[in-house]
Parts: sequence; structure tokens; C-alpha cells
Amino acid sequence: MKAQPKPSIYPASKNRVLKEGFKTSDNFYKSDNILRNYLSNSISKEGLAYMTDKLDLQGKESAGRMNELSLLADKNGPVLVKRNAYGETINEFRFHPSYWQLRDIAVQSEMFRVKWEPKLRSQFSKERHSLGFSTGYLYAMSECGLYCPLCMTDGAARLVDMFCDEEDKQRVLPRIYTDKPEELFTGAMFLTEKTGGSDVGNNIVAASHKEGKYYNLNGEKWFCSNTNADVIFALARTDESISGTRGLSIFLVEKYMEDGRKNPIDVIRVKDKLGMRSMVSSECMLTDTIGKLVGEEMGGFKIMAEMMNISRLYNSVAALTCGRRALIEAYQFLSYRKTFGKDILEHALIRTKLTELGALNVANFYLVWRAIKALDMADAGNEKEKELFRLINPMTKKWSAEAGVYITRESMELMGGLGYIEDTVVPKIMRDVMVTPIWEGSGNIIVLDMMRAMAKSKGFEMVCEEITRVANSNKQYDEWLLKELETLAAFPKRLMALPQDEMEATAKPFLEKLTSLYQISLLIDALNEESAKWLIPSINYLKTKYEPEVLKEQKPLSVKEVKELIAWEI
Repeated sequence: MKAQPKPSIYPASKNRVLKEGFKTSDNFYKSDNILRNYLSNSISKEGLAYMTDKLDLQGKESAGRMNELSLLADKNGPVLVKRNAYGETINEFRFHPSYWQLRDIAVQSEMFRVKWEPKLRSQFSKERHSLGFSTGYLYAMSECGLYCPLCMTDGAARLVDMFCDEEDKQRVLPRIYTDKPEELFTGAMFLTEKTGGSDVGNNIVAASHKEGKYYNLNGEKWFCSNTNADVIFALARTDESISGTRGLSIFLVEKYMEDGRKNPIDVIRVKDKLGMRSMVSSECMLTDTIGKLVGEEMGGFKIMAEMMNISRLYNSVAALTCGRRALIEAYQFLSYRKTFGKDILEHALIRTKLTELGALNVANFYLVWRAIKALDMADAGNEKEKELFRLINPMTKKWSAEAGVYITRESMELMGGLGYIEDTVVPKIMRDVMVTPIWEGSGNIIVLDMMRAMAKSKGFEMVCEEITRVANSNKQYDEWLLKELETLAAFPKRLMALPQDEMEATAKPFLEKLTSLYQISLLIDALNEESAKWLIPSINYLKTKYEPEVLKEQKPLSVKEVKELIAWEI
């Protein structure tokens, strides 16, 4: 009689990372209670009806095949093909097939079409950015790398629409709002140079007149993201004697010239980036590159600022979605993890950390979407919202980026070693989100920009008015809000009277305090029967952070309350 094998000391039912039954969302739109609640209360019934099937499809794509495509595109980044077999310089890029499939999904989402197709633009004139960003938000939850080229495509459309000749509008815009992926024109901005970086006024690329509105551009652009773009906006100097941003003009540079020849742009090398590896960024030498003057000479920086502003908003959405996705990955993991003899969510420290990250995510969400709404209303002719956007756009960019990085890093830690392994999506998110505090203005540049906005616009007054309105309409929080606002509202006069160095050093903590109070007011303003589940614990946390308590007893949220705060249906 054969000896029976000894039973394993590791029964299959016990030797598991996660409990049986582990599952993840199969539709990021249907799972996200915060997004669904916000859209149902903030956009028109007609707008939501038009976008619902797109949101549902994009939610499925983001939770499904985009996951694999995104990881493939990240691991198989673009390759520069410098020359062909005959020694001719061709400067072309080879992309993994996953890149083009991700592009196709972006076109399918209608994130551009609902903004720029003439009939839809007219129909949804007061909410077209909100509608476009609704599917863009879901897209970026799975793929932030391509979200950068998509960002610049929208920005290029904005400049073409606002400043280019009618012929350019009729030729370019249909290629951006197309519903046929193979027809899509993508955009780029060639802004940064070695001498400038954030100091754009130090740029030295030169433009010499050729004929009509056409110029030859010569010089090196240092950080050209989406180098393979069809439509590029580049800054150059037509008169070297005029220094600073005042001397910069802006040019429309297209990949192909009217005669079909490729516009000469020599790619020196592809940037080896920490993240956003699915898209191409390069160093480029312009040598008699043909550019068409847009607007008036010397007016280039003001025009480019319109593209930078929309890019900042995309940056905020990208930072928001990176943090949200990382938090969701951690939450789904923790919901099926058992440690020290009990479900991990039963541990108070885990719930305390999820409360912090959940509250920061909620605050991030409502601030970002308030900035999107401000752009919608400003573009529809609301001058007050235009003033407000001038301040809260950089405010949102700075806070969302810092919060996105923090939420992602802390979510990775909650997952332990598994969160650090490239088998999961979290390391990719961590690498991608790290660019958001840098892209379109680092934190220090943003502080300076917010100071300029306070000095040159009525944005600060608009923020104060909005906080006051919220306080007056909510008796539970009115006394606290008005008291804190009174202190902040009186501070700018003292701030602006300080010597420059002291002003800059003092401005940062003041602006961070202003941002926090504004966020709390936005959450109070958004309270309704459903949203109270995640807004009230978020408000309570943010108030504690705003006025830190010294060593007092802390009562953590329950498991049920944490789940309501995360507001994600698995």
C-alpha cells in the first residue's frame, strides 16, 4: 500500500494574499459615486443625457482593456528612428500598437468633439469644458501618459479658434473634433529652452521674416512633449533687441508644409523621463523651420498663456485622477486583506489613514471641478468668473498636484510591498503623478502667479464673496467660516506692503491657508442628501487640519463611514 502524501502545511484556502472573492470595479463611471453625484447636480439634463453613453463606455474602457494597454505603452515607449536605410534623416517615431489603441479610445470618448464640433459647441456653450473633462477624467484614471498630448491638442484647438486665420480654423479644427481616430491632429507647445526653463523671457530661439505671415525659426527647444504633433505652437523672438516676454512672438508650426514636405525639425534625442513614458518628449533643433505668425508680433506670450491655462487645468485633472486611482487600488486591496487575525479595515490606524486620504481626494475633486466650471462660465462671457479663474486655476494646479503625489505615495504604502511591485498599476501612477507639480509651472512659480493674480485681477475678492455666500446659506458653518475669512481677508494689504523677499516668503503659507478655507466652503456648498456621506467627514477632517488640535482624543471613523467616504462601489 502506497504511503499517503502528507497534507500541506500551507492549505490553499489560507495561503493567499487576499481573501476569496476579491474583485475590482468593471466600470469606473458606475463605481464612482462622487463623480456621478457631481455631474447629476452640476450639468444640464441635456448635457448629461448626451454624455451618459460615452461616460458608461469610457468607464468600462478605463476599468477594462485600458489597464493592459496603458501598462504596455508604458513599458514599450516611443523609439526615435533617426535615419532610413539610405542615410536620409527622417526623425520619425515608432510607437507600440497599444499607443494607437489608446488614442482611438480617446477619440471615441468625445472629450474633444463635445467641445469643438460646431453644433455641439453651440448646444452646450455653457458647459462644454465640463462635458469634455467628464470623460477625460475617466480616461486619465487609466492613462495619464497620453493625457498630456490630449491636453495640448485641446490647447492647440483653443489657440486656433481664438487667434488663427479663418482658413486655419476650417482646416485644423475638424481634424481635432473628428470622430475618426486616423484623422486626428494632435497638438504641442514648443516653449521651454535651455536658457529659460520657467523663465520664458530668457528664450533665444529666433524668427526671421520669410514672406507674408511666414517666418523661418532657428534655435533649440529643450523640452518638446508630443514631438510627433501635427499642430505645434512655438515661441520665438523676431527682434533680439527686445528682451523678456515682451519680445516673444508665437507661430503656428505644422508637421507638413503646404507642398506636402515635412517641416524641418531635427530631433536631437528623446527625453528619458521618470514617468509619462508612453508619450514622446524630445530635444529639438529648429533649422529654417516654417512658422506662421499668429496674432501680432511681440504678442506671443499672452497668446501662449491661453494654452498654458488650459494645460494647467488638465494638469489638475491628471493629478486628481492619479490620486483617486491609487486610493481606489489601495481601498479595493484593503477590502479583501486580513492581518493580525482580523480584516485590515478593522484596524483603527488603517481607517485613520484612509480618512485622511479620502478627505484630501474629496477636497481635490471639488476644487478641480470648480475651476472647470469657472472656465466654462468665463468662456460663456461671465466676467466675474473670468476674474475668479485667473486666481483659482493656479491655486488648483498647485494644490491638486501636491495632494495627488501625497495620496498616491500613501496609497502605495497602504498596499505594502505589493504596491511597490510593477505587476500592479500603482508604481506607474507614482511615476506619472510626479510630473504634475512640475508641469506647467512648479510650486514656486505658481505662488508668484497667484500673487500677480491678486494684484491684477479681482480673483481674491471673488473667492471671498463666494466663501461669504456659502457661510450665509449654511447656519451650521457660518460663524466659523466668517471668522476665518475675516482674518484672511485683511491680510493681503499687509502682505503687499512687505519688502519683496518677505512678501514672497509670507505669501506661500497665506495662499495655502486661503486654498484650504476655499476648499472647505466648496464642500459645504456641495452638500446634499447623498453627498453628505463623503462631504461631512471630509469637512470635519479639513477643519481639524486647518486648525490643528494639540493632543486630544481621536475617534476614528467606522468601517461603514470609511466606505461612504471613499464612495466607490466595487
